Amino acid sequence: MTEGLEGRVVVVTGASSGIGEAIALHLAERGAHVVLGARGEDALREVAGRIESAGGRAVHRATDVRRREDVEALVATAREHFGGLDVMVSNAGAMPVSLMDDLRVDDWDLMIDVNLRGVLHGIAAALPVFREQGRGHFVHIASTAAYKVVPQQALYAATKTAVRVLTDGLRQELAPDLRVSLVSPGFTHTEGIGKGSDPEIAAAMIARRDEIAMPPEAVARAVAYALEQPESVDVGEIVLRSTAQA
Repeated sequence: MTEGLEGRVVVVTGASSGIGEAIALHLAERGAHVVLGARGEDALREVAGRIESAGGRAVHRATDVRRREDVEALVATAREHFGGLDVMVSNAGAMPVSLMDDLRVDDWDLMIDVNLRGVLHGIAAALPVFREQGRGHFVHIASTAAYKVVPQQALYAATKTAVRVLTDGLRQELAPDLRVSLVSPGFTHTEGIGKGSDPEIAAAMIARRDEIAMPPEAVARAVAYALEQPESVDVGEIVLRSTAQA
């Protein structure tokens, strides 16, 4: 497998909106066969329909990345419909941020389960397939929070830092046969910003998003860049942010 995405089979989690939706649409435009996973089946169906209406190929399956069996079923769907799996994009994320003093332990658990455990479930589902095929590429979506922690985002940053460390360790273990890339976006204009957060914090985050955030399509192009490199080239890490973000 060399440069280009024509016919590549790509699973994308969190594909019903935001960054995941943008990744799915962009890769499908470039010829990939995309397999969409997220909890909202109606939204997934709409994204898949847009891809197919434009002449692309897409299938979808309702998926909660907190459930290992759901992610395994999503990978199985890729193999059943398209005969294999070339790329596993673990994008699903949760960001209900708050002050640690608020003790929103359920939100802490949610971020750990989605942001970290969801990536692990993607590895567990895709790695045996990649080994069997002798090829494959993991792409994990982290955040600039993995490089700079700020108040109210301590737990979120901890999960994204864990994904960064996990991804680099995985890359070292799987070389030279398989490829592993980390894409860490800064403030991105998605509906997930502020979702589930403390109302005052959410309002401030949304205002900041509307002021400086970059479009999710920028992240999609970064993912495509990593995927389109020659097979002997592994793009280990991409960090991208709005020019207005410090």
